[in-house]
Order: sequence, then structure tokens, then C-alpha cells
Amino acid sequence: MKQRIDGVTPPYEPETDRALNRWMPPGITREPLMLFKVLERHPELASRMRALGAGLLVHGRLADADRELVIARVTARSGCAYEWGVHMATYAETAGLTPQLVALTATGAPDDPAWSARQTALLRAVDELHVTAGVSDPVWNGLREHLDEPEALELLVLAGWYRTIAYVANGVRIEAEPWALALPETPRSSEG
Repeated sequence: MKQRIDGVTPPYEPETDRALNRWMPPGITREPLMLFKVLERHPELASRMRALGAGLLVHGRLADADRELVIARVTARSGCAYEWGVHMATYAETAGLTPQLVALTATGAPDDPAWSARQTALLRAVDELHVTAGVSDPVWNGLREHLDEPEALELLVLAGWYRTIAYVANGVRIEAEPWALALPETPRSSEG
């Protein structure tokens, strides 16, 4: 399917170039992500989004492993191959997600024996949020065995943020980055 909104293209205006560089993590030399180039079609919106996105990604309280597991599960459950592929290619290894666990973020159940008790609690919360936009008492209590209040609150915001990103990427039909991992096809990822 054709991408519905093209991203900004070089040569970039100076402010657009600065904005795109602010989106990219320090030390990354690859071309800015298409998601960022599309968002820069609306610079004011992109600026507001960048603040929350960077806050969650770089300055959050959740451990990298927890953050990436939540992002992977939200984007997989939302059928967002674009964002799942970018995050798994960029962050999975440093977050300690083995190739088996990366695949299970899209294809596995929360009670799969490959997951730790903490990962199971995170996955149960994400799955319930995806289906109900809420968290039942048993799932919340399981989550709180592993996360303090600020971390639990951050998990809710993180899951909602990446659901928003999934809406944007899927709605615009952003084409996959050439280096990103491919989202395994599953009934779960196609449920949206």
C-alpha cells in the first residue's frame, strides 16, 4: 500500500534539519526515521510529541528491558509493523531481548514459560489495556508486585503513547525502514 503522507525531503530547511536531528538519539548517523519526517509536515505537533516521546524513551523510570517489552507488545498487538520493526532492530539486543523473546512479543502469550514473572505481569497489563482500555484488579496487583507507583503510572502512559504512534504509523501507512525487523504475521497482530 502506498504511504499516504510523504515525509519531508532533503535539502531540509534549517529549522526542519534541527528538528529532525532532535528526534534522533545521540550518536545515530542514519537518516532520520520516516515517522519523524512525516510528523515534521506539522512542526508544531511534532514538537509537542517529541517532548513526551523523548521523555519516555530517554528519561523514563522504567528499565530499558521493561520499556522495550511494553513498546514491542503494544505495537505488535496494534499491528504496527513499522514501529515494532524499528524498536526491535534498534533496542532489543541492548534491552536483553533475545531473538526468541523478540518473536514472542508478537506471537507469544503472557504465560509463556520463556517470560519471567515480571515480564508476564507487564505483558498481561499491556494485553488487557489493548482489549479493554483498562486494567483489572488482579492484573494491576500482579503489576504492582514488580513496579512502584511511578513506574506503574509510566507504563500506562508508555502503552498509550505507543498506541498513538501505532495509530499514526498505521493510519499514514508509513513504509518500513529498510533496516527494520519484520513483524511476524500472527492473528494477534492483524486484530489491531
